[in-house]
Amino acid sequence: MLRFYVLVSLCAFIGHRAHGEEWCLGGCGHCHNVTTSDLFVEFSTDTIPGEFIVSFKGYYRLRVLHQYVQHRLISAGISDWEFGERSALVAQHPTDFAVVKINGSCEPAIAAVQGHRLVKSAVSEKKITRTLSSVSPAAAGDADPWRTRWMSRQPRHVNKPNEPRPRNSGPNRRLNVALPPRQQITNALHAEELWAKGLSGAGVRVAVFDTGLAESHPHFQHIRDRTNWTSEQTLDDGVGHGTFVAGVISSSRECFGFAQNADLYIFRVFTNNQVSYTSWFLDAFNYAILKKIHVLNLSIGGPDFMDQPFVDKVWELTANNVILVSAIGNDGPLYGTLNNPADQMDVIGVGGLTQDGSIAKFSSRGMTTWELPAGYGRVKPDIVTYGTEVRGSNLKGGCRSLSGTSVASPVVAGAVTLLASAVVDQPGILNPASMKQAIMSTASRVADANLFEQGAGKLDLWKAYQFLIKYKPHISLSPSYVDQTECPYMWPFCSQPLYVGAQPMTVNVTVLNGMAVSGRFLGQPRWHPLSLANGDLIKVSLDWAPVLWPWAGYLAVSIAARPEAANFEGTAEGYVVVTVISDTVESTGGSMISNATLPIKVRLIPTPPRHKRLLWDQYHNLGYPPGYFPRDNLRMKTDPLDWNGDHIHTNFRPLYEHLRTNGYYIEVLGAPFTCFDASQYGALMIVDPEEEFFQEEIAKLRNDVQHNGLSLMVLADWYNTSVMRRIQFFDENTKQWWIPDTGGSNIPALNRLLQPWSLAFGDTVWEGDFTVGHHSTYLASGTSFVSVPDQALVLSARMKNQGEEVLAGTAAVHNDVPILALLPRVDSLSSSGRIAAYTDSNCVDGSHMQKDCFWLIDHLLRFLISGTVPPEMQTKPSFGMVLPTPPALDSLAGRFSQFSKVLSKVDQQPLPIPACRNLTWATAHSVNHTLPILPPLPEDNPITDVDDVKKHRHHTEEIFQPPEPHIPPQSIDEFASQPIAVHQPPLAAVSLALIAFILFIFVVARWCCSAPTSRNIPRNPALGQPRRRSGSSA
Repeated sequence: MLRFYVLVSLCAFIGHRAHGEEWCLGGCGHCHNVTTSDLFVEFSTDTIPGEFIVSFKGYYRLRVLHQYVQHRLISAGISDWEFGERSALVAQHPTDFAVVKINGSCEPAIAAVQGHRLVKSAVSEKKITRTLSSVSPAAAGDADPWRTRWMSRQPRHVNKPNEPRPRNSGPNRRLNVALPPRQQITNALHAEELWAKGLSGAGVRVAVFDTGLAESHPHFQHIRDRTNWTSEQTLDDGVGHGTFVAGVISSSRECFGFAQNADLYIFRVFTNNQVSYTSWFLDAFNYAILKKIHVLNLSIGGPDFMDQPFVDKVWELTANNVILVSAIGNDGPLYGTLNNPADQMDVIGVGGLTQDGSIAKFSSRGMTTWELPAGYGRVKPDIVTYGTEVRGSNLKGGCRSLSGTSVASPVVAGAVTLLASAVVDQPGILNPASMKQAIMSTASRVADANLFEQGAGKLDLWKAYQFLIKYKPHISLSPSYVDQTECPYMWPFCSQPLYVGAQPMTVNVTVLNGMAVSGRFLGQPRWHPLSLANGDLIKVSLDWAPVLWPWAGYLAVSIAARPEAANFEGTAEGYVVVTVISDTVESTGGSMISNATLPIKVRLIPTPPRHKRLLWDQYHNLGYPPGYFPRDNLRMKTDPLDWNGDHIHTNFRPLYEHLRTNGYYIEVLGAPFTCFDASQYGALMIVDPEEEFFQEEIAKLRNDVQHNGLSLMVLADWYNTSVMRRIQFFDENTKQWWIPDTGGSNIPALNRLLQPWSLAFGDTVWEGDFTVGHHSTYLASGTSFVSVPDQALVLSARMKNQGEEVLAGTAAVHNDVPILALLPRVDSLSSSGRIAAYTDSNCVDGSHMQKDCFWLIDHLLRFLISGTVPPEMQTKPSFGMVLPTPPALDSLAGRFSQFSKVLSKVDQQPLPIPACRNLTWATAHSVNHTLPILPPLPEDNPITDVDDVKKHRHHTEEIFQPPEPHIPPQSIDEFASQPIAVHQPPLAAVSLALIAFILFIFVVARWCCSAPTSRNIPRNPALGQPRRRSGSSA
């Protein structure tokens, strides 16, 4: 698997003068008289052949691990190998992995060492590269622009100030020219208010993983440790980025940092050539754990959330109480572009703001794509702060300004370090979860931005400080509520109401556990519909993590309308209560419990007519990771991977908004075709699929179209095995190629699906502009038809053979290339559906969209629903050539089955189709006006709807914050056996309360009886009745 470790900053790490003048790679002595349009920034990760990392289940001396590995390799008869070189620091401390170099294939050696009972995994070593190039590919003599020379030949777009960013979103980054700064970043966040309290970061150990720092730099007072984990023999920063990041956190001169007295631990993990290795990071992470680091800033990231050694080590860091702050990425404004590790639940993922407080265009957006295609992503980023034109320390002294989320990340890291110094000496308070709760619970909302853009909102340093100094360990939820009436913040949940028969709306809630690194749900989460607010008209299904570790877990909440709501229009409300129990780390032992409430408010409407309901096929989309699934637009050579999740709420978001604006309701299917009722939907949309189809799916779809009136829209993409070989990754260090696992779409699978209607796509790659009526669009790297039935209406256009251009360098232009097919009712039965198929999906995909074709989608839907055909499309097919049928997918590479849900990894044969998932609906515990499991409210503030719940919940967390009950270990089981909402008071307390009540009645009665009967009682003029004084009898 490829992993892109990116120093996520839009501004290059260089000193510069005005546009068109001399640009210098800071500190490296390489200057070029070039214009900004000649500058390119490249990032990559390459697997190193013959080198792999063996991870162990525990920590041992390095020589012990070497003995384990050596014994396994010798026993397997493997020779001609050696151990990889490691930093001298590794020999002084225990470690949990070894690096092995071998001549030849790694597979036998990996199989041999994995047989040891102490070995956790064995995976390939990775080389991480970030480079700044000033020579264009043409000037460098790159004869083949279609092959991706990922190490040093990829062009990058360089934007002038305020120039719009090109619409691509891969793991590549661009270079921006920073504008003059407006103010110190510490002033913008009012750090002086905390400085006035005597806080300065003292006592907090903060780590900077970057390009190093000079010991003699005048801006820093407390550099406690500098370590070098690279192959270069220096501790100093030769690039400037590490100096800048450290300055934002802790500079004490000129451009001030937040925590000037914090103890700085500098980890040099990138060389001056901006190269690193996974093993360097793992060693450095281990050393950070050893040094008991409190806060760690990581201004890198990439889309590979399946790089298991790296992800595992991040979990281990936070489990050891390291607060990890990481940049969310610079791939906005596209959605689904989050970088790892910032997208992990236990990490503080930071997005960027402009100086006027709006979401920066470059800042990556959620949702997370770990959970796709079957589930729904989590909310990220966690927090946003200023990331444009931020001042920080320059390489040799003085200040400069940079922009990007790798700038916003140290802003939050510096603020977190300053906050941590307020509670660093208080046991049980400072941990990754409590710090996330502090900054997220007090964040201020960014106007006109949704939760996938801003997370909890803008960092408020002063409120976070007030929260933290009063902190009592508890759990919290993100998002903290679900409200479909609150747009735009609750997008996409607020963008479409619920109705009977719709696919459930799923919200993936993160549970933060500030009590301990590990916890579990106590009993089942409970669903409480509010009867007075129509809560009985909705049902909820709950799924949760068996263990909350480290510091967090998930709660999946699926919401649907009950049949009784078929004709209802309005809102329905309720809340979910979760209780978590955690073992404390205190020497006294014992456990703590805490509960949290998730208010839910949804909009209900009568079920829309069938022709307005569309079903989106999510199940058959695949992306990077885990495999190399290439881009859909071959012109976008700087963005080789299809890594945005292919979801209607991520890269297809513009299409979703267009359809909703036009009155359609779009539901998402994350299961096989056998799991939906075709009678509910007007059309099924299959867009850019990469996955295979089960035979049962093919049979059901044929029946649904022919007999159940379901219409079908298919948007395909390019597929050509020769082109796939041409665009493979080239590693200039090893001279090896990475072969794609499929084309833009899985055309062979689509052809098998459409075979019952004699409809088939070819494997020629086309591109070109075409016009239909007054509309025009661009077909970017699409396919064409090789077979259509006689009754089909076909649109043909003049196209260029892009495949020839990729393979031979020249491209012929052909007339009458069939690119659109409309199939009227597939038989004479009035109950049959229609089919519309188009040969490209780029015009609806926000990743590389050059010109949208939403007008075309409108035409296709009008045809599918009513049979209306635009006059311009009423033509018969005209084939000017015979086009070949594409071969089976696995003729190129057998790796596809390793990522498929349909094919066996062993023999590439179809697997049994999985059973449809039937949600288990939670038992409803209806309530009218109270929340028995929460601390009591003032008597004049009853809870009657979700807004009251939200206010009460906020009030409870920030003002009341009652201490959680401490339960001895022997009483946990007894407590767990009781209903959550029941609290049994002691018998003595009941007796005292009863005695007090009797005395109160006696006193009142004596007072009433002794009072004069002719008391002056004022009347209520509005009611004409006496208005009694306080204390008077009724």
